[in-house]
Amino acid sequence: MMTAATGPIRVLVAEDQSAVRAGLVLILRSAPDIEVVGEAVDGEEAVRLARELRPALVLMDVQMPRLDGVTATRRIVAEQLADVLVLTTFDLDEYVFGALRAGAAGFLLKDSDAAALLTAVRTVAAGEGLIAPAVTRRLIAEFAGTRTAPGGARAGDAPDPSVLDALTPREREVLGCLGRGLSNAEIALRLAMAEATVKTHVSRLLGKLELRSRVQAAVLAQELGVEGA
Repeated sequence: MMTAATGPIRVLVAEDQSAVRAGLVLILRSAPDIEVVGEAVDGEEAVRLARELRPALVLMDVQMPRLDGVTATRRIVAEQLADVLVLTTFDLDEYVFGALRAGAAGFLLKDSDAAALLTAVRTVAAGEGLIAPAVTRRLIAEFAGTRTAPGGARAGDAPDPSVLDALTPREREVLGCLGRGLSNAEIALRLAMAEATVKTHVSRLLGKLELRSRVQAAVLAQELGVEGA
């Protein structure tokens, strides 16, 4: 999980439709705390520019030519180049599922308004991977419940509960809260701890579970039935 550096949030916009891309850039540039450092018209260019420009966040469309957004997300996350906020037309399509598997930090519907877009960028840049908790909870439940890959194939066997053995009791509580779609601030309030401490627990449990994002952790918590406090 990447974290935003001091100063403006550096964003790379990857969207193949020029009109949509221009609109996204216009909205992002209207915010004084966000800097658009580059634009990509396909997945290949998104990966290349992420390597060159090292943005804090890539705003990634999932359906693009040459290299789709899911594959591009997987490469960017694997190389720890940036966090990825996925743009999609549908909130529960197979592309979102694939993007979450690839390690996307969150997702946003393309028809979201300007305020929602700016909030989403700031949220992910701050290390909060779960955007719009009510929607995300539904997505997590759907993803964990179906475990279906594109084409109707099973996404894989259920995870082994023993993976949780590496976690401390407190980390399990935090994981359970992630599974319920809670933000760091909400977890801090629920577990009576400082928000900075929550961030530390999240970082540690991601490392122990070998996960790329808190969204993946939330899915795991749902799949294994981990309860929050």
